[in-house]
Amino acid sequence: MTGEAARVRQMWHLLEPLHAVLYYAPAAFEEAAALGYGTEERWPSYFAWRAAPLGAAGADEVVRAFHSFAPATVARYVPASWETAPPEAVLAARLRAVDRAYRALFGDRRVEGAGFSEAASLARRAAEAATPGVLGGLGPANSAPPWPDAPHLALWHAATVLREHRGDGHIAALGAAGLDPVESLVSFAGVGAARPEVFASRGWGEREWGAARRRLQERGLLAADGTATEAGRELRAKVELRTDEEAAAPWRALGEEGRVRLAELLGEPWLETIGSGLLPGENTLGIGKV
Repeated sequence: MTGEAARVRQMWHLLEPLHAVLYYAPAAFEEAAALGYGTEERWPSYFAWRAAPLGAAGADEVVRAFHSFAPATVARYVPASWETAPPEAVLAARLRAVDRAYRALFGDRRVEGAGFSEAASLARRAAEAATPGVLGGLGPANSAPPWPDAPHLALWHAATVLREHRGDGHIAALGAAGLDPVESLVSFAGVGAARPEVFASRGWGEREWGAARRRLQERGLLAADGTATEAGRELRAKVELRTDEEAAAPWRALGEEGRVRLAELLGEPWLETIGSGLLPGENTLGIGKV
């Protein structure tokens, strides 16, 4: 991994938990319930929160933008999500959810303090330098809404733009490597990013997962036991490196001094978020593994 790639990946690791509280915080489930979404499981709110920037998108559009979910799984929630609440109401509610979640995690004085304000300013500068990306991608979609005034919400908004910008680049890198959505997950499990059971949340059945394993084995990328071969590991390393390259423009624009300062400011909130127990210890993104 190049020095720049390592720095880009470090910023992803620092920012991802600050974004992801939306999908797990009690306040987010309460706001989702107030809109009318079921909260017995996290998926009704997850699809609403994450897809809302796309507008009243149909299932096909969300399948393309999310990439890793089985179409049948997406179709269970989209477009029915917009019958429960329109996208503009969901966008407003997710900011309320993040406001409440951050205040619960960090306290009113912290989120209103100088540290969060400085971090928000730096993160916004980076996010505003994100390249437009693919039409219909989640990066451009999240860049479109107005920036929140409150610094802690602006920080979350920037983290969201940056992670979805990276995600769009990751989808492009997977496509260039000849990996379809289910093959992307099977190959990721093969390099130890997470156990195959963790990826079951994406909705692919045993038949689809098994077929993808066979295709990867035929390409010499996967061994019989489901672990990656040397060629498989090399291919995934190239995918991750290209993903870092696609995500680098915001950090080049911010500059090394600004990036280092932002990393310093994010360190304590990152530790508190990880230590809160809100987020799962093992995830489909391979945080901490890649």
